[in-house]
Amino acid sequence: LGKALAASGRPLVYGGGDRGLMGIVSNTVIQNGGFVTGVLPRAMILAGGEGRGPVERAEAAGLSLSQKQQVPAINEGNHKSIVVESMHERKTIMATLAGGGFIGLPGGFGTFEEVLEAVTWSQLGIHQKPVVLLNVNGFWEPLRALIDGAVKENFIQEKNRSLVTFVEAPNGVSLSDFDWGKATIEALESWSLPSDAGLFVWDQKNKLSST
Repeated sequence: LGKALAASGRPLVYGGGDRGLMGIVSNTVIQNGGFVTGVLPRAMILAGGEGRGPVERAEAAGLSLSQKQQVPAINEGNHKSIVVESMHERKTIMATLAGGGFIGLPGGFGTFEEVLEAVTWSQLGIHQKPVVLLNVNGFWEPLRALIDGAVKENFIQEKNRSLVTFVEAPNGVSLSDFDWGKATIEALESWSLPSDAGLFVWDQKNKLSST
């Protein structure tokens, strides 16, 4: 996935950590000449959690704790870290910068929440961006079943199934042989918004008038 993002010229915007799957993907993007923007809450940076990379870079630059607390961004070549004050601000910035869409790898509560929020924003018309899930080893099958059940019970409109795209290896193709990166880029590029999607228009702040 990291190689494919770099090769396609698509910058990666993510939560800024250097551990786990996203740490591997972000480092691979950089190693292959791509561009990465990490958006990290200050609390995580100062705790040395997901922001371990930027903390170490700040310390290597000789910054004191008080100085680190005031650094809005750390830039190194094709990597940029943006420091924010809250999770809400983090997600808003990530959603704004992610111009090409959203990619979900297997993950935990944070991944679930971010994926479903991105889908919901497309349904509401806040943005019009694809959400592509890499269904490795059937990880996202429970979500597919949940969506199917909600459609059956009329909580989700049938047309809105396509707000989520599942990428998976074809039958007979091993997970290690399948080109997940290529398939993900193709899914992003081929996605189209369902007809009449977007329940509301969100840029009308100047259209209200008193009567």
